Amino acid sequence: MNIKVLIWNEVNPVENHELLNKIQLLEYHQRLLLTLINNPKQDFYRMIIEKGLSEQEVREFMQICDELSIKMEEQKAEGFIYFQPLFTEFLYLLPDKLDSKEVILACSSQGLYLPLMKELNKYIYAD
Repeated sequence: MNIKVLIWNEVNPVENHELLNKIQLLEYHQRLLLTLINNPKQDFYRMIIEKGLSEQEVREFMQICDELSIKMEEQKAEGFIYFQPLFTEFLYLLPDKLDSKEVILACSSQGLYLPLMKELNKYIYAD
């Protein structure tokens, strides 16, 4: 059986890579599910699983939120009070799999990026 697996690995490297990606996605979602068992109100984690986001996609989303949070704080320090351009940038950078309203509400309910999400929430129904 090991010989067959070895031959299969050499013949189908693309399929092997796809299978590995699927396994990694399932493992990531399993970790999130275990968290959800203890904390069922983790709406952002639930959304990640429902949308089929990978760990890398979530890291990229978090990076976007980190950068926008810093930008918002800088703008507040400069006296800005309207953040529509920041919301527009958020929409532009948001992965296609995600809906802006759903993401903002899920992050807010889970306590993620609260200052940013509070500001973005002002614009979700004007979208």
